[in-house]
Amino acid sequence: MTWNEMQPLLYDNTLDTLFMVWWSTFYAVLIGIPVGVLLHLTDRGALLQNVVVSKVLGAIVNIGRSFPFLILIVVLIPFTRLVVGVSIGPTGAVVPLAIAAIPFFARLVEAALREVDHGLVEAAQAMGGGTWTIVFKVLLPQALPALIAAVTTTVIQLIGYSAIAGAVGGGGLGNLAYTYGYQQYETSLMITTVVELVLLVTVVQLLGDLVVRRLAGRGTRASSLGVGLRRARTEEPAVVTEAA
Repeated sequence: MTWNEMQPLLYDNTLDTLFMVWWSTFYAVLIGIPVGVLLHLTDRGALLQNVVVSKVLGAIVNIGRSFPFLILIVVLIPFTRLVVGVSIGPTGAVVPLAIAAIPFFARLVEAALREVDHGLVEAAQAMGGGTWTIVFKVLLPQALPALIAAVTTTVIQLIGYSAIAGAVGGGGLGNLAYTYGYQQYETSLMITTVVELVLLVTVVQLLGDLVVRRLAGRGTRASSLGVGLRRARTEEPAVVTEAA
């Protein structure tokens, strides 16, 4: 196959891959952040400690993460057809891709929130902040670099999943590599597809790292503010005692 013959195939299937990855990432973030926040808040010793909710939700997330993606696609065919009207093609692949990514991303969100300095949470509570104020004003802003890193990791994971989905009728570069590269022995097209997937992953990783570094630099100033708040709380009783 010549380059001129490969170009339209690569262009169309690249767009299909980007379509699948974009929308599945969108739904993973949309649903995964609330799930991850709830996992963190209901954990032992957290703001909304609830052992039952934490264990049940954690079990659901763990099951979702451990399900082999290829089997998940097949199991979800009736549900996918019910939701989007088709079970194949890029549109049909978005549903299993999103469902596979949600528990994966939710665990990353939970881990990111767990790394937030607990002293900042205590300072916000001392100033009268409620649970959701702490979530939106402290936890999520402070965890933003880690959350962006989590999104980056999820996108890279979904690029790999999209290739698997393509091999079973999902479209995209995976379908191109399987249909032409494997079944029709078009080695040059197979190699080109693999190189393009590697480039996609590399670009996503570089962009994600760039955003994380910039946000981490801004976060240093926020952490300094948090240290000041904690110091003020520590020194306040001494001041009152001395005045007395």
